[in-house]
Amino acid sequence: MPSPSRRPRRPRTLRSRLVLTTILLLVAVGLVIGGVTAVALHLSLTGRVDAQLDQAVDRGRRDVGDPGPGGQGGPPGSVPAAGRCVDGTVPAFRGPGPTDGTLYARFAGRDLLTGQSGVLDEPRSTAGNPCVRPLTGAQARELEDVADDGGRKRTVDLEGLGRYRVVSTTLPDGSRQVSGVPLADVDRTLLTVVGVEVAAILGGVAVAAGAGSVLVRRDLLPLQRVANTAARVSELELDRGEVDLSLRVPDADGSTEVGKVALALNRMLDNVGSALEARHASEQRVRQFVADASHELRTPLAAIRGYSELTRRSRDVTGGQVPADVLHAMGRVESEALRMTGLVEDLLLLARLDSGRPLDRGPVDLTMTVLDAVSDAQVAGREHRWQLDLPEEAVEVVGDAGRLHQVLANLLANARTHTPPGTTVTVGIVPDGSVAHVDVVDDGPGIAPEVLPRVFERFVRADSSRSRVAGSTGLGLAIVQAVVASHHGTVTVDSRPGRTAFRVTLPTT
Repeated sequence: MPSPSRRPRRPRTLRSRLVLTTILLLVAVGLVIGGVTAVALHLSLTGRVDAQLDQAVDRGRRDVGDPGPGGQGGPPGSVPAAGRCVDGTVPAFRGPGPTDGTLYARFAGRDLLTGQSGVLDEPRSTAGNPCVRPLTGAQARELEDVADDGGRKRTVDLEGLGRYRVVSTTLPDGSRQVSGVPLADVDRTLLTVVGVEVAAILGGVAVAAGAGSVLVRRDLLPLQRVANTAARVSELELDRGEVDLSLRVPDADGSTEVGKVALALNRMLDNVGSALEARHASEQRVRQFVADASHELRTPLAAIRGYSELTRRSRDVTGGQVPADVLHAMGRVESEALRMTGLVEDLLLLARLDSGRPLDRGPVDLTMTVLDAVSDAQVAGREHRWQLDLPEEAVEVVGDAGRLHQVLANLLANARTHTPPGTTVTVGIVPDGSVAHVDVVDDGPGIAPEVLPRVFERFVRADSSRSRVAGSTGLGLAIVQAVVASHHGTVTVDSRPGRTAFRVTLPTT
């Protein structure tokens, strides 16, 4: 069974990564310092305990002797304990050790000499003298395994007593004595120090996280300004027309890494701005050339058409004095002059639209404009089926009536020219609040996928699936887009085999 897809983890921002890295470094440094401090303190405290243990060993060697009466008295030279002990303890068999809790276990072979074995307890006698807590059997067995290996000290964990630092020594009388000093104070001190260090590390990390977040945010403000400038530049329309690329990163300081990035972005924007200005100047020269050339070509084309028409009419007047082949040639000249005149007019219109020349603006009855355009298309394309899908009430938009009629005429001519006879073309209007949609849909073979993204570019023609059965300049749809854009509208196309739909969206106010 395939595992469920995991949601991609959201990438962390640079600020969060910097703060997190700082926190991890602080935690690592704190742990190292705390660990070293704890180890050093442990060694120091253990050294002090070992010194106390040496004193206990020396005392045990000095106090070697027979136990007193009843096996509970001290060895020769010791001060007998006075008073009565309580809580299961007995009077001390020797004077107080280096510290309360000092342990002595004397073995003769493997037998524990109870009279000289036990743990010095705090004063518990009625006279305030120290007492001894006897060792249990389990404690004695654990201490019995501590061998005399040259005075090496070791740590053992005794049942009911806790951890002890112990050492085994052989006494002059041949017996073996295990002396021990408790590590409870060492453990408590280490635990306290470790707790304080952990609290200090956590507190320091919390303070560093808060302060670091504020400081990193402040230090990254120049980088944020770089991002904001780049975002505003990305929103500009740089593909056409004159572009005001005056945006720059403020306060760019080259002394820092972020400042260097800001300076580099500013220099790049300078280069891009210069390139855009050069491109706009070149476009202006081309537009001016096209406008001038189109304007100048209108006069000779009109003359050519006039002479062609004059030649054709002279045949009718003179009764056929012009040879047939000459008459045919002049007819072709007149036909091509007409086509070239249309091309010149289209180029001149595009040049005017590119230059931003304002169009007439006024109320336009879009419904009547559609009716007129479809009526003209029916006359020109009788082999196609033309259908209307209009709302009951008339729809009005604001714009140039002549240019909007040209938009519809070009779309209908495009559908008529690039679809086979019998194709159904449906023209509809869809009111939608502050805009109105005009749809031109045909059930022809569709536009080739490789041509579809460029269909509104100039001089782009479809492939053989929508072949030209009549003259086409490749400027019709380019004019449609330019006129609609000048009306602050949009035009889109969706095409697949069996359905091609153009939608023109125009504001109603």
